[in-house]
Amino acid sequence: MKLVVTIVGRDQVGIVAMVSGILAEQRVNIMNVNQNIMDGFFNMVMIAEMPDDAEIRLKDLQELLRTKGKERGLEIKLQHQEIFQVMHSI
Repeated sequence: MKLVVTIVGRDQVGIVAMVSGILAEQRVNIMNVNQNIMDGFFNMVMIAEMPDDAEIRLKDLQELLRTKGKERGLEIKLQHQEIFQVMHSI
C-alpha cells in the first residue's frame, strides 16, 4: 500500500533520521522525499510503500508517528496515498 507522510514543524537535528528509522523498523520503504526549510520551518513529504504483510496496522503506525512527532514539537501525518490525493485536489 502506498502512503504519504507529511512532517511539519521547527527545524531540528534528527527529524529525517527519526522518521526514516521508524519506517525502516516497520519495513516501510521510502520511495520519494521532498523537503523544504524556510526561516527555520521544516516541511517534508514522503511517499512510501508499506508491505501487505506488515506486522503493524496502519492505524498503529499513524499513532506511533504522531506521538513521536509530538514529543519533538512536530506534526506528523500518515495517510493512504489515494486519500491524500483526493483531499488535495480541487
